[in-house]
Amino acid sequence: FIQMLRSAKKRDVLQLLRAAPEEMIPFVVEAAVAAQSLASLAALSDFLDFDKDPKMLLEKFLYAAAFSPRPSGELLRLVLDKLDGKQLAPEVQETGIVAMGSLVGKLCQQKLCGLQEVERGVETILRRLRGAKEESEMVIYLLALGNAALPETIPTILDHAEEGPAAAAAAALSALRRFPAQHISGKVKRAMRRIFHQKKRSYEKTCRLAAAEVLLDNQPMPMDVINILLATREMETEMATLLLLKVQNNLHADHHPAREIMKDILRDPRINNYHIFSKAGVSSSFSGPLTVTQDLFSTFGLDLLFLEGGFLRKSISDFSLLSHGQQLRAAQVTIEAQGLESMLGENVLEGEEEPELMAGMSALFFDVQLRPVVFFQGYTDLMAKVLLSSGEPTSVVKGNVLLMDHHQVIPLQSGLQVTIKLQGGLGLDISADMDMSIWEQELKTSISTRGGLTIDFQAELDAPFLQATLRSQTEVETSIHFDTMLRFSGSPVLMCLQLREEQVPYR
Repeated sequence: FIQMLRSAKKRDVLQLLRAAPEEMIPFVVEAAVAAQSLASLAALSDFLDFDKDPKMLLEKFLYAAAFSPRPSGELLRLVLDKLDGKQLAPEVQETGIVAMGSLVGKLCQQKLCGLQEVERGVETILRRLRGAKEESEMVIYLLALGNAALPETIPTILDHAEEGPAAAAAAALSALRRFPAQHISGKVKRAMRRIFHQKKRSYEKTCRLAAAEVLLDNQPMPMDVINILLATREMETEMATLLLLKVQNNLHADHHPAREIMKDILRDPRINNYHIFSKAGVSSSFSGPLTVTQDLFSTFGLDLLFLEGGFLRKSISDFSLLSHGQQLRAAQVTIEAQGLESMLGENVLEGEEEPELMAGMSALFFDVQLRPVVFFQGYTDLMAKVLLSSGEPTSVVKGNVLLMDHHQVIPLQSGLQVTIKLQGGLGLDISADMDMSIWEQELKTSISTRGGLTIDFQAELDAPFLQATLRSQTEVETSIHFDTMLRFSGSPVLMCLQLREEQVPYR
């Protein structure tokens, strides 16, 4: 369908969009974005009306743009023009901002940072971040800067990490972790030390853990590793437990850059002893391989941070791919809940401000940060959702994207030419649900990920006396469900984790 659209005229694409049945329109829009011809983009510009079209269709368009493997300046201009100066639904506005960040980052990877559209996109994100009054607005613009991963924005991100309110600081640290190690300079590390050791002010525990991970994952100095391990003696049990488990995981991970430094440090009995490593919290950190081949190393990681009273504060499930020194986060899903302890009469730790009651989720797929989803915010919202719950999971992202798009002509020694085309498409459906029962004192979360990947490869030799074509098609479907259930009516807290993978058909 994409190949057909690439050779179509604008009027044909527009006629196709207007004549398509309602349930097919999102598919045609996604294909037109993936085709990225001038005719298909011009047709989309005429067809999409951001003032009238349903939110679902607009979000599909924006996510298709965000996942585009090799976007053009024209695609970014179309997104900027459609978002410019309009009063949009918050979900569409937020999706547009994170898509803008992703497009800017991918164009810069193609050495197209000097394009007028890229400069306009960066300036738009930074200007709106400076003018943002609401914390939720700051979070979106910081996540967009993480998608872009431009080194010149690091000072702005650091400023929000150190000085911003809790949610903005957490988003800034999340954005910072998207940068490769060469951009984590001495200045960045000094800021991370100030946050972790709380030199300026008190920081929320998830921010301190994120700062420690930036220090440990980016060519750490031995003194940083020692100071982080020694600091766990003064920390609350759950936070210290998670941090110590992460250090132990890194020791067993052959690919971790700090593995040798940590092994040397832990030969010292003043560091590696029962007093430091005996924290007995219920928080957990696990990381292990899923696939190991000569060219590919894929891992699954799961972090669970609990509060002292046994509530789940944050869970992160992570699927990563490593190949020839490059890392790709295929999927990372984070579920957070805060403020629950005060609702059930537990004390907030001294020096920490009482957080607002909130639960939500954020996801990152193929290195694109999606718009965060809020399950409930505030006590009234929680009660409404408990009493009026439809039982339907919240859709995070659903649609089709072109992941690979490669075209190459290879001259052979014989003087002949081979044309190679490779395309890979992904159909994705991710939904999440959080169910909280105040009366039964249970918390259930579930994440469902369904995906279908198809790869089409074609090599063609075309000469006056010979014609040969080699073609292969690969299809794979998978479905992964991750469920957690917590019962905190008694002590200790009972917890059940379940990771279910359905049969994978591979053709």
